[in-house]
Amino acid sequence: MSRFNIRKRFTEPEQTRPAGPVSAVATTGEVVVNANGGAGHVRDRRSELFLLSVANMVGQHSFHEQGGTRDDRYTALVRELAVSDPEWTFKLLRWLRYDAQMRTAALVGAAEFTRARLDAGEPGWSRQAVAAVLRRPDEPGELLAYWTSRYGRALPKPVKRGVADAVQRLYDARALLKYDTAGRDYRFGDVLELTHPAPHPDKQWQGPLFRYALDRRHRPDEALPPAGDAILAANRELLALPVEERRAAVTAPGGAERLAAAGLTWEALAGWLQGPMDAAAWEAVIPSMGPMALVRNLRNFDRAGVSDEGAEAVARRISDKGEVRRSRQFPFRYLAAYRNAPSLRWGHALEKALAHSLANVPALPGRTLILVDRSGSMFDRPSAQTQLNRADSAAIFGTALKVRAAKADLVEFGTSSNAVEVEPGESVLRVLGRFSSLGGTNTAQAVREHYQEHDRVVVVTDEQTSGTQGGYDPLAAVPAHVPVYTWNLAGYATGHGPSGAANRHTFGGLSDAAFRLIPLLEAGEDAGWPWEAQE
Repeated sequence: MSRFNIRKRFTEPEQTRPAGPVSAVATTGEVVVNANGGAGHVRDRRSELFLLSVANMVGQHSFHEQGGTRDDRYTALVRELAVSDPEWTFKLLRWLRYDAQMRTAALVGAAEFTRARLDAGEPGWSRQAVAAVLRRPDEPGELLAYWTSRYGRALPKPVKRGVADAVQRLYDARALLKYDTAGRDYRFGDVLELTHPAPHPDKQWQGPLFRYALDRRHRPDEALPPAGDAILAANRELLALPVEERRAAVTAPGGAERLAAAGLTWEALAGWLQGPMDAAAWEAVIPSMGPMALVRNLRNFDRAGVSDEGAEAVARRISDKGEVRRSRQFPFRYLAAYRNAPSLRWGHALEKALAHSLANVPALPGRTLILVDRSGSMFDRPSAQTQLNRADSAAIFGTALKVRAAKADLVEFGTSSNAVEVEPGESVLRVLGRFSSLGGTNTAQAVREHYQEHDRVVVVTDEQTSGTQGGYDPLAAVPAHVPVYTWNLAGYATGHGPSGAANRHTFGGLSDAAFRLIPLLEAGEDAGWPWEAQE
């Protein structure tokens, strides 16, 4: 924290800006030293939390901030605003889970929100916050695991009731088969015993399902699925097959339908077969796999020798516009698959999927300058689960903007800067090979060299400008009446320039909600927080 929290060593010069639309992420006017030794513009508390929340993969280090320090900053901000501004913080957490797809940050945020309000003796909001962030059936157990590791096994009422509300909504037979596994500390039965949810009044089958989950936890050898539950009965029958008969049952005509009817997931199939996942096994389970599971397993399909017919079915699914929009995955997932899949047969499907995932990137009129940060700090990975980095995400977004804009100049920058050429109709994935690593973060020089009376400037960056560039605002070369849109991909505490004033805007993450704000601002309207644009 100390590298950010150095009191004024700069004084921001007075500037008179013309009237114009404003956006939500705002700086306070205070300028300190940033993580890279340059000028860092201090944000207000809501803005700092918002940008951190959409970039923070909990427990992960970033280039300028250790994971523990980063997590402590996140929890401190959540706890502060949970008490001083609970409605705003609740809406942030709900949006974070459902729209920004930040699962762990939302769960941690809801737990810390609740703890802070309990400590302050403030009623309300906590039960709703807990229930709102639990979207997938394994998440009630995840939240309880986090809570008990931090605050012990005594669960306060808001936690119990919020989890119970989610359990009523989320627990069914398929969820039980997929997520109630021995490798989890908190099984479905544990969650039920700790929170005591009543079965949902409109789900007559849920009471027997809850009893079965408890039996699976405590008496697995004696547990019998509820009478009349077709999925659990089919699963039990399939699991009872002798090992030597299993592969034939899967690969026989109707095997794919039998797997789907029994809710046997691809993760469980290999262990159940007790042998390799060959092409026939994959082709049997592919129809019941979700689109992102398909994307993650392209390399496995190639290694197993999945047929061209099977591959065509996979390609149709992963490139289907509806499937892509429903999966709501980050665009860089498709880049990761493109780089990792050994076969060329997936390339076109992944390009189409990437285009669908970026469908709400605005098509900007006029002339646009797009600056993509390729400094060293952008090459850290936001998560241990991906080989990609923030520089990759910045390059994808910058290229997509270029492709969709009426007329745009795409520039990569670091210590130096270079134009990146894109041919009409060219594949976004192919263009990414032209980006390079450019050392430091001299944003001001890139702006001075490449701004030529453009109608707007977009900067995709971590905002940690270097200390050698001088001045207070690296965007000062852009006239005050020209809008500048900064996309922050790292969530550090300070910004590279003022924001929240007319024509100076900062957004966090690469989500549809953020993309929708630019047309509002371009139309001369103020733009609030992403969830407000949806309301």
